[in-house]
Order: sequence, then C-alpha cells, then structure tokens
Amino acid sequence: MPRKTITDQSGVYFLTCTVTEWADVFTRKEYRDVLINSLRFCIQNKGLQLYSWCIMSNHIHFIASAAEGYSLPDIIRDFKRHTATTILNSLKQDTFESRREWLLRMFTTGNERYRFWAEGNEPKIIYSNNFFDQKLNYIHENPVKAGLVLEAEHYVYSSAFDYAGGKGLLDIVFA
Repeated sequence: MPRKTITDQSGVYFLTCTVTEWADVFTRKEYRDVLINSLRFCIQNKGLQLYSWCIMSNHIHFIASAAEGYSLPDIIRDFKRHTATTILNSLKQDTFESRREWLLRMFTTGNERYRFWAEGNEPKIIYSNNFFDQKLNYIHENPVKAGLVLEAEHYVYSSAFDYAGGKGLLDIVFA
C-alpha cells in the first residue's frame, strides 16, 4: 500500500508521528520536552501553524498547516530529524536511563543506523469543519481513553487546556 503524502501545501492536516516499534519513549518528561521545544521552534521559525496537539507515550497527534511560503512536509521532516537526533544522542549518553540498551537496540536498523520515528506521518487532510471537530476531539480524548486523566483539559501535554480557555505549553491557532 503506497504511503500517504501531503499533497495540498495550503491544506490543514491531521498527522500522527509514531515511535519505531511503538516504544514508550515519552513516558520520560525530558523526551516530551524535546518535542515541545522542537514544536515551539517550528512555530516561531519554520511557519508551523498548530491547531491541536497531544503527546502520548509513543506517538504524537497534531492538526497543522504551514504558513504561506513554507512547506508542511519540510517542517515535519525537520521536526522528526531534530527530535530523533536529540533523543537518540541523549539515550546514548544517559547511563541512568534504565531502558537505554533496549531502546537503542530497538531503534537500530542495519549497519548501526538508528530509526527513531516510524516511516510516514499518516496525513489526513481536514476537508470539513465536522472532520476538524472529529479529529480535535480524538486528539484531546486520547489521554482520557488511555486512563491518564479524567478530563482532557487536565492533560498538560496537549492543547485541550487551550480549548477550555486556558494557556497551554504551545501557541496554537484557533480555527
């Protein structure tokens, strides 16, 4: 089955980036913070327009587009490259990470190369307001369904608090 790609450069997309083998890397705050800092950098410097997001233990969901003059595939590529490099370097150096050897072995491909992110990002174009609302709800309810919180807006690593009237960790665009 061919990999889905971003075809409409001006479109708004629902995207999912998954860690290789669904490894639970983001159970550690330091690794979640790598994602937060990288998303913030992409918003401020690369034209990322973020409408919604949520970091789970082994994946991140978000609804996003690129500002005029920017390319969403390029932004996502750079985000994945930077976060993978940063997290892998941290894993290699962190002798206190109890899962270090296991995680590095899991991310190793042939010839000692590492693959942190699974291929693709499952882009789905947001084709209607109803579809946007469906994906927004799906993203925000992910931590509730996983039993991490009782209310979506109580999960710090998502934009649900923004939609409940608060100010979350990242600047988002309200559609």
